[in-house]
Amino acid sequence: MTRADTFRALHDDFLLLPNAWDAASAAALVRAGFPAVATTSLGVAAGAGLRDGTGVSRAETVALAGRLAGLPVPVSVDVEGGFGADSRGDHADDPGAVRDLGHELAALGVAGVNIEDGRENSGLVDPAHQARLVAAIGESGLFVNARTDTYWLGVDRDSTLDRVRAYVDAGADGVFVPGMVADADIQALVEAVPVPVNLLFMPENLTVGRLRALGVRRVSTGSLLFRAALGAALEVAGAVRDGEPLRRDIPAVQEIQG
Repeated sequence: MTRADTFRALHDDFLLLPNAWDAASAAALVRAGFPAVATTSLGVAAGAGLRDGTGVSRAETVALAGRLAGLPVPVSVDVEGGFGADSRGDHADDPGAVRDLGHELAALGVAGVNIEDGRENSGLVDPAHQARLVAAIGESGLFVNARTDTYWLGVDRDSTLDRVRAYVDAGADGVFVPGMVADADIQALVEAVPVPVNLLFMPENLTVGRLRALGVRRVSTGSLLFRAALGAALEVAGAVRDGEPLRRDIPAVQEIQG
């Protein structure tokens, strides 16, 4: 059984998939008992001083994938829109370049990818073209989680079901609609496609139990853990500066290097 097959099997029931941003955070999540780990494109890009969603962090994404592929659990990589835009940056994504990325990640030992149809400053990609990108990256045999940003960007929400169906028809193994929170919308999405539905955990209005009861089979944390880590770092730095007691458990050096 390949790692991609192992990862697919984790979706048979329900998968809470945490998103790491570097090797240390991924290893910590594995030690905590999570059966699979994904990356967050925001964390990877921001950690390199780059802007997320602009297609400029391909090298950093692949380098991290290579580091994480040695973990004893399946790893899924967030590839933004597939890093297939040409040198003009006009997001005329080349399916061939996206196909090459998929094969490169599969050769490293990655189990899956997340590919999205939203582009910064240009909105949503034409669904027919995005379906071609989904099909191209799927030739690698990776588990392809096809994300639509209709809810995330708040545009063209009426096209959501048509988009995810098109991506499933192109070979997507799962679909992801971050920002969707209403029960009726979630139920309609689950009923619309024969593949696992992935939603983003949003602490202000979603719970894992509620999503699971609605038929969602995968929940991702997205950039939440990365942002929480930054918040914790600022809190501790401020406490040290101000002479206040530290109000959280901090992993020992031995835990990080063990």
